[in-house]
Amino acid sequence: MNYSSPDASRPRRTRRWFRWLLAFPFLFAAASILQVAVLRFIDPPFTAFMAARQMEAWGQGEWGFRLAHDWRDLDQMAASLPVSLVAAEDQNFAAHHGFDLAAIEKAQAHNKRMTARAEKRGRPVTRLRGASTISQQVAKNLFLWQGQSRASRWVRKGLEVWYTLLIETLWSKSRILEVYANVAEFGDGVYGGQAAAVRFFNKDAARLAPAESARLAAVLPAPRRYNAAHPGPYVQRRARWIQRQVGQLGGKAYLEAL
Repeated sequence: MNYSSPDASRPRRTRRWFRWLLAFPFLFAAASILQVAVLRFIDPPFTAFMAARQMEAWGQGEWGFRLAHDWRDLDQMAASLPVSLVAAEDQNFAAHHGFDLAAIEKAQAHNKRMTARAEKRGRPVTRLRGASTISQQVAKNLFLWQGQSRASRWVRKGLEVWYTLLIETLWSKSRILEVYANVAEFGDGVYGGQAAAVRFFNKDAARLAPAESARLAAVLPAPRRYNAAHPGPYVQRRARWIQRQVGQLGGKAYLEAL
């Protein structure tokens, strides 16, 4: 009888783990491509952000907390809503390929000025500007998490880039906008245009007026802070600006051209 010593089996285990380590990037790439390809045709019933919010509520002992989410296809909601989202969040949506480099440069310059001003006054930095596109927002909402550590942020950013590229490659622009309109958070635990229309205006998303759509889009920078049904001065000003931008984009004709 031949017995293998522990020392003899150790190199084999090391080689096995090394092969799995080499194969992991290819397995992940294949799985994520399949994941995104399937969601081109199948409406996601929930997102990573929805799951995280529900778990957060349960972790705080809010056992009765329930998410509000009700899918509607793009042609089942008022055209003013998705166009308002583009006007508010990503006016170069139709032209870019997932990343708006010009917007990123403007945001960086703005944030640098705000940081320098805050340091000069000895105050915390406020009014920082982001430059995430709608495609990036979809990638984050569907697949990623909201980590706080620096290492977690870098990993999440890398995955966001990868998933954004996949979404832009495998989906049409109208599909990206349709998913975004159904997964964006418009209030605490209120996801998607249909749930938001019912919660804040007591009506179906198909019956939203342009002003109501603009108000929903106006709260997106901080949906748990602002309320579309009871807008303060900031939301009112931003909603009026969004309506003007919707007119410049072409309104319903913008959707038809996607």
